[in-house]
Amino acid sequence: MTFTAGAEHIDFMGHVNNAVWLQWAQDIATAHWEAVADPAHVEAYLWVVTRHEIDYRGNIAEGESVIGATRIEQPPTGARFERLIDFMRAEGGKPLVSVRSTWAMIARDTGRLQRVPQDVAKRFLPAE
Repeated sequence: MTFTAGAEHIDFMGHVNNAVWLQWAQDIATAHWEAVADPAHVEAYLWVVTRHEIDYRGNIAEGESVIGATRIEQPPTGARFERLIDFMRAEGGKPLVSVRSTWAMIARDTGRLQRVPQDVAKRFLPAE
């Protein structure tokens, strides 16, 4: 996904605010879930973040854009999946900001943590 910094995204330092990077990370994670998951799974499960870790190597100013790319490299552990997101100026460029997030699956009908079913996980894991 492409994200462009608007005036509302800029902090007192003149570049994208830290909270905006997290919002963009959530936006791309949600879009990835909705695009790849079986529609029945989208209806049955919700995701919440339990941890974010962010590495900043650069930033962008108002009017500049980045491409966000996300991936999941490891199988889930119980209810949790680790998602990696890189934001870069151009496809294949060096990441300016990298986010490592842990997401937990919630069963929509109970509101409780749900172990990630194998049929959910396999759509997001690299081909073996």
